[in-house]
Amino acid sequence: MLDKERMPRHVAIIMDGNGRWAKKKGLSRLKGHHAGMEAMKEIVRCSSDIGLEYLTVYAFSTENWKRSVEEVSGIFRLLVKFVDLDLDEMHEQNVRVKAFGDYSGIPAASRRSMDETLERTKDNTGLQFNIALNYGGRDDIIRAVNQIAEEVRTGGIEGEITEEMISSRLYSGDVNGNVPDPDLIIRTSGEQRLSNFLLWQCAYSEFVFTDVLWPDFTPEIFMELIEEYQNRDRRFGGR
Repeated sequence: MLDKERMPRHVAIIMDGNGRWAKKKGLSRLKGHHAGMEAMKEIVRCSSDIGLEYLTVYAFSTENWKRSVEEVSGIFRLLVKFVDLDLDEMHEQNVRVKAFGDYSGIPAASRRSMDETLERTKDNTGLQFNIALNYGGRDDIIRAVNQIAEEVRTGGIEGEITEEMISSRLYSGDVNGNVPDPDLIIRTSGEQRLSNFLLWQCAYSEFVFTDVLWPDFTPEIFMELIEEYQNRDRRFGGR
């Protein structure tokens, strides 16, 4: 049973294992990504229902462009399908959708769908659902540092650079309302690495790794992992 008094404010998920799930079942990788989109939809709904404030998912990294043209194109077609089919439900659930990453270079149809989603849900006040799209943690930090350098050059910043200055210029703090750092980061499929995800923001996050492949990840498993988080003693380096 979840303890409402110890709920994380922000959960981030590295959704891993679509390809391996498909291979195990003798299906194409795109079938795996489709199943992964369905799992994501259920977790968004669950997050809203349990009162989570922020959910961030790693949808497409800056490194994912290295995959085949067929797979990349298929992923973006699925993204359009997800957004188009589920926008009404997310809006009705009062979910606010935000984007982490530079999605200006993704296919036009996907970009238009994202723009429509961001615009339509911008005034919602429930769960903030952050989609990390063409996102990389190092790129996020470089982008913030370059903004600061330009402000120093033009006289907008004087004195020492602070953590707050960098944090406020990351995707999580830029146009997204200063999203708090993730309390909990979950990675599925048994891999135990960050893969360039929220590198600055994860400084004091709790990590949970599960062997479950992402398409098999259910709201019940999600809540079990949140319970595991609630049983931890977070010290933030204090002792």
